[in-house]
Amino acid sequence: MAQEAQDAPASQAAGAAERVQARDDYSRRWLILSVVCLGQLMVVLDATVVNIALPAAQHDLGFSNADRQWVVTAYSLAFGGLLLLGGRLSDLVGRKRMLILGMVGFAAASALGGAAQNLAMLLIARAVQGAFGAMLAPAALSTLTVTFTNPAERGKAFGIFGAIAGAGGAVGLLLGGVLTEYLSWRWCLYVNVIFSVVAVAAAFRLLSRDVRDPNVHLDVPGTVLEVAGLVSLVYGLSEADTKGWGSPLTIGLLVGGAVLLALFVLTERRVAHPLLPLRIVVDRFRGGAYLAIGLSAIGLFGVFLFLTYYLEETLRYSPVVTGVAFLPMIVALIASSTISSQLLMPRLGPRILIPIGLFLAAGGMVILASQLSITTSYAAWILPALVVIGLGLGLVFGCGLNTATYGAAPADSGVASALVNTCQQVGGSIGTALLNTIAASALASYLVMHGHSPSALAGAAVHSYVVAFWVSAAIFAGSAVVCALVLRSGVLIQEDNGSAAPVVA
Repeated sequence: MAQEAQDAPASQAAGAAERVQARDDYSRRWLILSVVCLGQLMVVLDATVVNIALPAAQHDLGFSNADRQWVVTAYSLAFGGLLLLGGRLSDLVGRKRMLILGMVGFAAASALGGAAQNLAMLLIARAVQGAFGAMLAPAALSTLTVTFTNPAERGKAFGIFGAIAGAGGAVGLLLGGVLTEYLSWRWCLYVNVIFSVVAVAAAFRLLSRDVRDPNVHLDVPGTVLEVAGLVSLVYGLSEADTKGWGSPLTIGLLVGGAVLLALFVLTERRVAHPLLPLRIVVDRFRGGAYLAIGLSAIGLFGVFLFLTYYLEETLRYSPVVTGVAFLPMIVALIASSTISSQLLMPRLGPRILIPIGLFLAAGGMVILASQLSITTSYAAWILPALVVIGLGLGLVFGCGLNTATYGAAPADSGVASALVNTCQQVGGSIGTALLNTIAASALASYLVMHGHSPSALAGAAVHSYVVAFWVSAAIFAGSAVVCALVLRSGVLIQEDNGSAAPVVA
């Protein structure tokens, strides 16, 4: 009896210590989420923040209209081409090392770009940014994947991360407008240094050193084919934007990229340690999620690019007001992404939610396409359309990002995460070339029929945006059908051993 009385306080103390440790672990996980979201924000933000700063940078550095596209393309070429390699390096040398190295390198390249004295210096900085972004992005998502294993927590975490990934472009427009208008275009690059200092300090404190997996090896032939193929493809799509789809250079780059990527797939089937294990993409849950993310990125480009031009050039909004105009879409996207990933995914599964999200996005684009004119009211039509698009894309990104990495082996988590960003980048590049080319053709046809008076020029611009929005709506709707066919029925659960598995309904 006396022994039991002595053991009781010790047992209570041990229980209290365990509860304190559990609370500390819980808080630490959500702080880690803040770090990886900040890293992801740096990457996706830079895809659009520089767009707002381009006119001011062009005036300051004195480069031509023909050269300005390379400020954007230099980043996308390096980023898109090196993502899978960055993902495999994350698996090879550790997520913590690659996350910190990626953020430090990204900040250094941003500082170099902000201090650029000529176009060459700016392009070099943008390419280096892309290269370190390719290290940073997969490490961030794979860190999140291994940090949140509890299904309820995982859904909420991926909902927040998906919102950052989906809304980052709009945040970039807002931030770019504020920095360019009130400080300088250079601060659109310098701001990454501030983000990086905060994130790196937190990463050193919060992240545990992960042990190198001896089964992970670099696939040199696959790496060369993948990088060459993606760079050729992204470069070809960039050339299509300026030189047209029928240009010999455009055709050669696109065909060459397709051939190289086909050889890459054949190589990955034969090598012992592939850069991209095909088991990652042949799973219909993950493969469908990658498809949804890539296809939605094609249509999403139309929202950001053409609506930005419409608000600034037709409605005469300032860069800051234009950024603010996108905020309702961001709020809707964050709410939808968080709720869908946390509450709806465990009950309905991705096959239901992702197509619904894509159909909603298509509906929002239809509102824009059918109601846009020179005098369209923002409150009456544009605002509701943005909210609907945000709700739809929140479903896609919240569910898609969760599903894309769900069930991947720890040794594959970096590559599985990298493939998410690769799909987004390639999808965005296709959207850039496709929608820009279609809009330019629509504008030229309108001017042929209506002349070149000031009113005709204004009408032609709006007409080109409307055509682009109709095409984006068709892309979203078609993507919904494709994803419904590719994704399997069922939900995703966490097994007792900690690994993820699909449950077929």
